[in-house]
Amino acid sequence: MAVELSTRTRSGHAAPTTFSTMRFPAGEAHVKVAAPSSEQHDADPGELVEIATLRGTSGDDLLVLGMWADAVRQRGSRSVALVPYLPGARQDRGIPFGAKVYADVLNGFHIDQVVAFDPHSPVIVGLVDNLTVVASDRIVRDEVVGAPGTEQRYQGIIAPDAGAVARATAAADACGLPVFRAEKHRNPDTGKLDGFSCEPLPETGRFLVVDDICDGGGTFMGLAGSTGLPKERLGLWVSHGVFSGRAPQLAEHFGEIVTSDSYPAQNPVEGLRTVPLTPYLTEEIR
Repeated sequence: MAVELSTRTRSGHAAPTTFSTMRFPAGEAHVKVAAPSSEQHDADPGELVEIATLRGTSGDDLLVLGMWADAVRQRGSRSVALVPYLPGARQDRGIPFGAKVYADVLNGFHIDQVVAFDPHSPVIVGLVDNLTVVASDRIVRDEVVGAPGTEQRYQGIIAPDAGAVARATAAADACGLPVFRAEKHRNPDTGKLDGFSCEPLPETGRFLVVDDICDGGGTFMGLAGSTGLPKERLGLWVSHGVFSGRAPQLAEHFGEIVTSDSYPAQNPVEGLRTVPLTPYLTEEIR
Protein backbone atom coordinates (compact mmCIF):
# COMPACT_ATOMS: atom_id res chain seq x y z
CA MET A 1 0.00 0.00 0.00
CA ALA A 2 1.14 3.52 -0.67
CA VAL A 3 -0.21 4.94 2.60
CA GLU A 4 2.50 5.30 5.25
CA LEU A 5 1.48 5.97 8.86
CA SER A 6 3.41 7.61 11.67
CA THR A 7 2.76 9.44 14.93
CA ARG A 8 4.31 12.42 16.68
CA THR A 9 3.47 14.57 19.65
CA ARG A 10 2.23 18.12 19.23
CA SER A 11 5.70 19.27 20.30
CA GLY A 12 7.17 17.44 17.29
CA HIS A 13 8.70 14.35 18.93
CA ALA A 14 8.25 10.94 17.33
CA ALA A 15 5.85 8.61 19.13
CA PRO A 16 4.78 4.97 18.67
CA THR A 17 1.73 4.50 16.46
CA THR A 18 -1.15 2.12 17.13
CA PHE A 19 -2.40 2.10 13.53
CA SER A 20 -1.58 -0.25 10.67
CA THR A 21 -3.22 -0.81 7.29
CA MET A 22 -4.67 -4.04 5.91
CA ARG A 23 -7.27 -5.37 3.50
CA PHE A 24 -9.97 -7.93 4.09
CA PRO A 25 -9.96 -11.00 1.81
CA ALA A 26 -12.74 -9.43 -0.27
CA GLY A 27 -10.54 -6.38 -0.87
CA GLU A 28 -12.01 -3.74 1.45
CA ALA A 29 -9.52 -1.29 2.94
CA HIS A 30 -9.15 -1.33 6.70
CA VAL A 31 -7.04 0.17 9.45
CA LYS A 32 -6.19 -1.90 12.50
CA VAL A 33 -5.88 -0.25 15.89
CA ALA A 34 -3.47 -2.24 18.04
CA ALA A 35 -3.74 -2.49 21.81
CA PRO A 36 -1.71 0.42 23.23
CA SER A 37 1.62 -0.23 24.92
CA SER A 38 2.19 1.07 28.44
CA GLU A 39 3.82 4.19 26.96
CA GLN A 40 0.88 4.73 24.61
CA HIS A 41 -1.66 3.96 27.32
CA ASP A 42 -0.34 6.81 29.45
CA ALA A 43 -0.35 9.27 26.53
CA ASP A 44 -3.19 11.75 26.07
CA PRO A 45 -4.63 11.10 22.57
CA GLY A 46 -5.29 14.83 22.28
CA GLU A 47 -1.53 15.45 22.45
CA LEU A 48 -0.80 13.13 19.53
CA VAL A 49 -0.62 14.01 15.84
CA GLU A 50 -1.31 11.08 13.53
CA ILE A 51 0.30 11.45 10.09
CA ALA A 52 -0.60 9.59 6.90
CA THR A 53 1.44 10.00 3.72
CA LEU A 54 -0.30 9.25 0.42
CA ARG A 55 1.72 9.11 -2.81
CA GLY A 56 0.14 8.69 -6.20
CA THR A 57 -3.56 8.58 -7.08
CA SER A 58 -4.82 5.09 -6.24
CA GLY A 59 -8.50 5.09 -5.32
CA ASP A 60 -7.85 2.12 -3.04
CA ASP A 61 -5.26 4.15 -1.16
CA LEU A 62 -7.72 7.03 -0.83
CA LEU A 63 -10.10 4.63 0.91
CA VAL A 64 -7.30 3.55 3.25
CA LEU A 65 -6.76 7.23 4.02
CA GLY A 66 -10.44 7.62 4.84
CA MET A 67 -10.42 4.61 7.18
CA TRP A 68 -7.34 6.00 8.91
CA ALA A 69 -8.94 9.44 9.31
CA ASP A 70 -12.04 7.91 10.90
CA ALA A 71 -9.94 5.86 13.31
CA VAL A 72 -7.89 8.91 14.30
CA ARG A 73 -11.01 10.99 14.85
CA GLN A 74 -12.57 8.32 17.07
CA ARG A 75 -9.35 8.10 19.05
CA GLY A 76 -9.44 11.87 19.66
CA SER A 77 -6.05 12.64 18.07
CA ARG A 78 -5.20 15.22 15.42
CA SER A 79 -5.03 13.98 11.81
CA VAL A 80 -2.56 15.30 9.23
CA ALA A 81 -2.46 13.90 5.69
CA LEU A 82 0.62 14.52 3.57
CA VAL A 83 -0.69 14.35 -0.01
CA PRO A 84 2.18 15.73 -2.09
CA TYR A 85 0.57 14.93 -5.45
CA LEU A 86 -2.92 16.35 -5.06
CA PRO A 87 -5.13 14.18 -7.30
CA GLY A 88 -7.46 15.93 -9.72
CA ALA A 89 -5.44 19.15 -9.97
CA ARG A 90 -5.34 18.88 -13.77
CA GLN A 91 -9.09 18.25 -13.98
CA ASP A 92 -9.96 21.77 -12.89
CA ARG A 93 -12.73 22.51 -15.42
CA GLY A 94 -15.29 20.89 -17.66
CA ILE A 95 -17.63 17.95 -17.18
CA PRO A 96 -16.98 16.07 -14.99
CA PHE A 97 -15.32 18.58 -12.68
CA GLY A 98 -12.66 16.15 -11.51
CA ALA A 99 -10.86 18.52 -9.16
CA LYS A 100 -14.03 18.99 -7.14
CA VAL A 101 -14.76 15.26 -7.11
CA TYR A 102 -11.36 14.50 -5.60
CA ALA A 103 -11.61 17.47 -3.24
CA ASP A 104 -15.03 16.29 -2.06
CA VAL A 105 -13.58 12.86 -1.32
CA LEU A 106 -10.75 14.33 0.75
CA ASN A 107 -13.08 16.79 2.49
CA GLY A 108 -15.42 13.94 3.40
CA PHE A 109 -12.67 12.43 5.56
CA HIS A 110 -12.66 15.56 7.81
CA ILE A 111 -8.87 15.56 8.10
CA ASP A 112 -7.54 18.32 10.36
CA GLN A 113 -4.75 19.33 7.97
CA VAL A 114 -3.84 18.32 4.41
CA VAL A 115 -0.34 19.22 3.19
CA ALA A 116 0.24 19.20 -0.59
CA PHE A 117 3.24 19.99 -2.77
CA ASP A 118 3.07 22.41 -5.70
CA PRO A 119 -0.46 21.65 -6.97
CA HIS A 120 -0.91 22.07 -10.71
CA SER A 121 -3.94 24.34 -10.48
CA PRO A 122 -5.01 27.07 -8.05
CA VAL A 123 -8.58 25.88 -8.55
CA ILE A 124 -8.14 22.76 -6.44
CA VAL A 125 -6.30 24.77 -3.79
CA GLY A 126 -9.55 26.59 -3.15
CA LEU A 127 -11.56 23.37 -2.99
CA VAL A 128 -9.66 21.27 -0.41
CA ASP A 129 -10.43 22.02 3.24
CA ASN A 130 -7.65 22.73 5.75
CA LEU A 131 -5.03 22.73 2.99
CA THR A 132 -1.41 23.81 3.38
CA VAL A 133 0.60 24.19 0.16
CA VAL A 134 4.37 23.75 -0.03
CA ALA A 135 5.87 25.53 -3.06
CA SER A 136 8.76 24.16 -5.12
CA ASP A 137 11.04 27.23 -5.21
CA ARG A 138 12.90 26.47 -1.99
CA ILE A 139 13.53 22.85 -3.02
CA VAL A 140 14.80 23.93 -6.44
CA ARG A 141 17.22 26.28 -4.67
CA ASP A 142 18.35 23.89 -1.94
CA GLU A 143 18.41 20.59 -3.85
CA VAL A 144 19.17 21.51 -7.47
CA VAL A 145 20.64 24.97 -8.10
CA GLY A 146 22.26 26.23 -4.91
CA ALA A 147 21.62 29.39 -2.91
CA PRO A 148 22.70 32.85 -4.07
CA GLY A 149 26.28 33.53 -3.04
CA THR A 150 27.28 29.88 -3.37
CA GLU A 151 28.77 28.06 -6.33
CA GLN A 152 25.52 27.58 -8.24
CA ARG A 153 25.14 24.70 -10.66
CA TYR A 154 22.92 26.65 -13.09
CA GLN A 155 23.07 30.18 -14.46
CA GLY A 156 19.41 30.62 -15.41
CA ILE A 157 15.90 29.20 -15.18
CA ILE A 158 13.73 28.41 -18.21
CA ALA A 159 9.91 28.50 -18.11
CA PRO A 160 8.82 25.92 -20.73
CA ASP A 161 5.48 27.60 -21.53
CA ALA A 162 3.14 30.37 -20.39
CA GLY A 163 1.59 28.22 -17.67
CA ALA A 164 4.99 27.66 -16.05
CA VAL A 165 6.11 31.29 -15.92
CA ALA A 166 4.94 32.03 -12.36
CA ARG A 167 6.49 28.81 -10.99
CA ALA A 168 9.76 29.29 -12.86
CA THR A 169 9.95 32.95 -11.85
CA ALA A 170 9.50 32.06 -8.17
CA ALA A 171 12.32 29.51 -8.46
CA ALA A 172 14.53 32.03 -10.28
CA ASP A 173 13.88 34.67 -7.59
CA ALA A 174 14.73 32.17 -4.84
CA CYS A 175 18.00 31.34 -6.60
CA GLY A 176 18.82 34.91 -7.60
CA LEU A 177 18.94 33.93 -11.29
CA PRO A 178 17.40 35.30 -14.49
CA VAL A 179 14.37 33.60 -15.99
CA PHE A 180 13.98 32.90 -19.72
CA ARG A 181 10.65 32.20 -21.37
CA ALA A 182 9.85 29.54 -23.90
CA GLU A 183 6.62 29.10 -25.81
CA LYS A 184 4.61 26.36 -27.46
CA HIS A 185 3.19 27.19 -30.87
CA ARG A 186 -0.02 25.68 -32.18
CA ASN A 187 -1.50 25.57 -35.64
CA PRO A 188 -4.43 28.03 -35.46
CA ASP A 189 -6.47 25.89 -37.86
CA THR A 190 -6.00 22.51 -36.21
CA GLY A 191 -4.99 23.44 -32.66
CA LYS A 192 -2.18 20.87 -32.85
CA LEU A 193 1.27 21.57 -31.47
CA ASP A 194 3.39 23.18 -34.17
CA GLY A 195 6.76 23.73 -32.51
CA PHE A 196 8.61 25.56 -29.75
CA SER A 197 10.69 28.68 -29.33
CA CYS A 198 12.82 30.07 -26.51
CA GLU A 199 14.23 33.49 -25.72
CA PRO A 200 17.91 33.84 -26.65
CA LEU A 201 20.13 32.23 -24.00
CA PRO A 202 23.65 33.27 -22.98
CA GLU A 203 26.44 31.56 -24.91
CA THR A 204 27.83 29.94 -21.77
CA GLY A 205 26.39 28.37 -18.64
CA ARG A 206 23.84 25.72 -17.72
CA PHE A 207 20.08 26.28 -17.62
CA LEU A 208 17.35 24.54 -15.63
CA VAL A 209 13.87 24.00 -17.02
CA VAL A 210 11.32 24.26 -14.18
CA ASP A 211 7.77 22.93 -14.31
CA ASP A 212 5.31 21.03 -12.13
CA ILE A 213 4.41 17.80 -13.96
CA CYS A 214 6.06 15.55 -16.52
CA ASP A 215 3.98 12.86 -18.21
CA GLY A 216 5.50 11.64 -21.48
CA GLY A 217 7.98 14.50 -21.66
CA GLY A 218 7.20 15.62 -25.23
CA THR A 219 7.02 19.31 -24.31
CA PHE A 220 10.39 19.20 -22.60
CA MET A 221 12.06 17.32 -25.44
CA GLY A 222 10.67 19.80 -27.96
CA LEU A 223 11.84 22.70 -25.84
CA ALA A 224 15.32 21.22 -25.48
CA GLY A 225 15.59 21.00 -29.25
CA SER A 226 14.47 24.62 -29.69
CA THR A 227 17.28 25.91 -27.45
CA GLY A 228 19.98 24.36 -29.60
CA LEU A 229 21.92 23.47 -26.45
CA PRO A 230 23.63 20.15 -25.82
CA LYS A 231 22.25 18.06 -22.98
CA GLU A 232 25.25 18.92 -20.79
CA ARG A 233 23.97 22.50 -20.59
CA LEU A 234 20.35 21.63 -19.79
CA GLY A 235 18.71 20.31 -16.63
CA LEU A 236 15.07 19.55 -15.85
CA TRP A 237 13.18 19.93 -12.58
CA VAL A 238 9.59 18.71 -12.35
CA SER A 239 7.76 18.66 -9.04
CA HIS A 240 5.82 15.51 -9.97
CA GLY A 241 7.43 12.91 -12.20
CA VAL A 242 4.82 10.64 -13.77
CA PHE A 243 7.25 9.69 -16.58
CA SER A 244 4.80 7.84 -18.79
CA GLY A 245 5.22 6.81 -22.42
CA ARG A 246 8.39 8.16 -24.05
CA ALA A 247 9.68 9.82 -20.88
CA PRO A 248 12.86 7.67 -20.72
CA GLN A 249 14.01 9.55 -23.86
CA LEU A 250 14.34 12.71 -21.74
CA ALA A 251 17.82 11.49 -20.79
CA GLU A 252 18.89 12.11 -24.40
CA HIS A 253 18.07 15.82 -24.03
CA PHE A 254 18.89 16.73 -20.42
CA GLY A 255 22.12 16.18 -18.54
CA GLU A 256 20.28 16.18 -15.21
CA ILE A 257 16.66 15.30 -14.41
CA VAL A 258 15.36 15.85 -10.88
CA THR A 259 11.93 15.29 -9.35
CA SER A 260 10.33 14.66 -5.97
CA ASP A 261 9.00 11.39 -4.56
CA SER A 262 5.38 12.63 -4.73
CA TYR A 263 4.44 10.13 -7.43
CA PRO A 264 5.80 6.64 -8.20
CA ALA A 265 7.32 6.97 -11.68
CA GLN A 266 5.74 4.75 -14.33
CA ASN A 267 8.99 4.25 -16.27
CA PRO A 268 12.66 4.33 -15.28
CA VAL A 269 14.56 7.37 -16.54
CA GLU A 270 18.33 7.08 -16.79
CA GLY A 271 20.12 9.30 -14.29
CA LEU A 272 16.93 10.46 -12.58
CA ARG A 273 17.48 11.95 -9.13
CA THR A 274 14.57 11.95 -6.67
CA VAL A 275 14.29 14.39 -3.76
CA PRO A 276 12.46 13.10 -0.64
CA LEU A 277 9.67 15.50 0.32
CA THR A 278 8.90 14.35 3.85
CA PRO A 279 11.31 16.79 5.59
CA TYR A 280 9.78 19.73 3.72
CA LEU A 281 6.15 18.66 4.25
CA THR A 282 6.43 17.83 7.93
CA GLU A 283 7.85 21.30 8.62
CA GLU A 284 4.37 22.63 7.82
CA ILE A 285 2.47 20.49 10.32
CA ARG A 286 0.55 22.67 12.72
